Amino acid sequence: MQQGVGQPEIAGRAASGTSTPAPGNTLYPHYELGAAYDEMFAPDGTVRAQYHGLNGRLQTLPSGELMRRQHVCEQSFLHQGITFTVYADAQATERIIPTDLLPRIVAAAEWEHIERGLKQRIQALNQFLLDIYTDGHVLKDGVVPRKMILGSRHYRREMRGVAVPHGSYVNVCGTDLVRREDGAFVVLEDNLRVPSGVSYMLANRDVVRRAFPNVFRAARVRPIEQYPNELLATLRSLAPFQEDVSIAVLTPGVFNAAFFEHAFLARQMGVELVEGRDLLVNDNVVYARTTSGLKRIDVIYRRIDDDFIDSLIFREDSALGVPGLFNAYRAGNVILANALGTGVADDKAVYAYVPRLIRYYLNEDPILPNVETFLCREEKSLNHVLANLDKLVVKAVGESGGYGMLVGPHASAKERAEFAEKLRADPENYIAQPTIQLSTAPTLVDGQVQARHVDLRPFILHGEETRIVPGGLTRVALKKGSLVVNSSQGGGSKDTWVLSQ
Repeated sequence: MQQGVGQPEIAGRAASGTSTPAPGNTLYPHYELGAAYDEMFAPDGTVRAQYHGLNGRLQTLPSGELMRRQHVCEQSFLHQGITFTVYADAQATERIIPTDLLPRIVAAAEWEHIERGLKQRIQALNQFLLDIYTDGHVLKDGVVPRKMILGSRHYRREMRGVAVPHGSYVNVCGTDLVRREDGAFVVLEDNLRVPSGVSYMLANRDVVRRAFPNVFRAARVRPIEQYPNELLATLRSLAPFQEDVSIAVLTPGVFNAAFFEHAFLARQMGVELVEGRDLLVNDNVVYARTTSGLKRIDVIYRRIDDDFIDSLIFREDSALGVPGLFNAYRAGNVILANALGTGVADDKAVYAYVPRLIRYYLNEDPILPNVETFLCREEKSLNHVLANLDKLVVKAVGESGGYGMLVGPHASAKERAEFAEKLRADPENYIAQPTIQLSTAPTLVDGQVQARHVDLRPFILHGEETRIVPGGLTRVALKKGSLVVNSSQGGGSKDTWVLSQ
């Protein structure tokens, strides 16, 4: 489609060119372009090249057709049992993932840049973890503060000297990216423990491809359906032998927020889905109880946090893990993915040092920069944060999922004052970042296409080699003006199309 074809009028701002919306089309009147970078529209209202095909199709749809297709998508999720638990909601804890049928589209050149940056980052983070659990050169050289690492609640002294295949501590990583106002992608955080969301990425692709089949084919969107096979290959590569590897997905159970994902991935890979009670350890070897008897397990893709993995070593009140599992792991008789102790590297305080770690281990400049970060443990930074709480986002270093944070511009004066007291009482537990106007993307809201803020979580697999499927989970802040995209906080998701050219 040529530049300028089907250009809409946005929020009273005339788009360049002579084309206007199709007669009776009510898709774009309330689409507002603000300070944030918009994925679909340039500042003058013209449609960006990668969105030409989708925009042209939207302009031709009859009134009500988008809502009908949206309903079909939601029904598909409901029938498949694609749900997520919102613990903060006292009314209904389990619901379908809010999904938007309008895809977020990434140009081929942009993805190539993202992919190089993610591979660089996962390589440096794995080298960092190997270092701090072995020789500790990075601590001796003062690249990161020794006290910050050894004092982190995610640092596992039990992991010192434990052999990890290929030095790959992080086998599955979900790195959250946001696009700044200038259009550049930056890293918001790394999720290295038990990152979730990949099943929703795959489910979104399935329903959106059926919602826009012709546009999808014409756009030459790169496939992501191979992710379960790529994950399986990564897990197999961790075993000392490559054939007849017995793999299991370890889940906390049906009441976990992401249980659907655990079951989905186990089914797609053709491996056992087990809870802690399904496993036992005998003579430092792990077995699964099956209907045909005991079956040895070689690799466990765990979806349980470190604290609950083994009641003999960590939390003695845990009923989720397997007593004796850590000794079997330490003996090299079973592999855990991700390795224990990876959380120290996605601590939000350590995040601020990742650019230094890339330079230290790889002797390269970061391809994907960090968001500017203030460490409240430093007095100068703390004073700056306290004086600018109305402009900053403050996060607890060990939390995830949108919990333990303050979005200053959207908080009340009372909330900021209460959070200031938390900062003064425990400054080492917090970091702060400028409020970034996350990019916006077209989202169907109340029957009309409106701009909503989004981020992007690609998934990186790392074992014998690094694998990245071309796409990711685009999360959407469904409330107008909101910057909170987490599913656990009521956000939604959409498909991510990476173009071939």
